[in-house]
Amino acid sequence: MFLGVSTLLLLATLALGLSAGALVAEAGILVPYWRSLRAQEFLAWYRQHASLLFRFFGSMEVVSTALVVVATVSCWLTGHPGKALVTASAALAFLVLAAFPIYFQKVNASFAEGTIDPGAVATELRRWSNWHGVRTLLAIGAFLLAALALGRADRLFSP
Repeated sequence: MFLGVSTLLLLATLALGLSAGALVAEAGILVPYWRSLRAQEFLAWYRQHASLLFRFFGSMEVVSTALVVVATVSCWLTGHPGKALVTASAALAFLVLAAFPIYFQKVNASFAEGTIDPGAVATELRRWSNWHGVRTLLAIGAFLLAALALGRADRLFSP
């Protein structure tokens, strides 16, 4: 019974790892690049790439959260020994997802539509970077907790 749950948990862990890795890459590559641009250059770049960014990151975050929620329910239904860890992972994944409507949706739209005052772009990018840092740490935590939960299942099948 735990084998099917462990497979779900493995898929959730992989998705969370990919999502966290993408956020780390965004923080380490895109954000410094954006901050190096003049306001108008950044706004033009963002306008051109906003839908791609949304589809890529949004899909990864939604899929990883959905998978970890399904894995969490399965763990609780079967009494999986990693159920508390995967529950904490799902909570962190949900917080990563919740950050979008709480902060990122409005500011990303202002970047994409060019409605933000160019003089405020540097300050807002600094704030964006701070929010993103928190979101990235939450995503890494969700991944690590899911991996630990998965490790609990391995103990069941070892001699």
